[in-house]
Amino acid sequence: MPKTPQNAGKTWTPAEVKQLKQAATGNTPTRVIALHMQRTPEAIYSKASQENISLKPTNQSPYDRKKSGK
Repeated sequence: MPKTPQNAGKTWTPAEVKQLKQAATGNTPTRVIALHMQRTPEAIYSKASQENISLKPTNQSPYDRKKSGK
């Protein structure tokens, strides 16, 4: 059985909501946000939906790759 994150079931603080917004803006994957905030990915999706925060990645190339001129 998976270990329950430390903050599972706890109420969100304004600082945590701000951290979630910054992580989403920074194009951070949802699972990584969940690990850093010690919450489940489902909790991240739920709170993002409540706060109207988009978790969809922005239209950027992954890993800052440059297009080659070949």
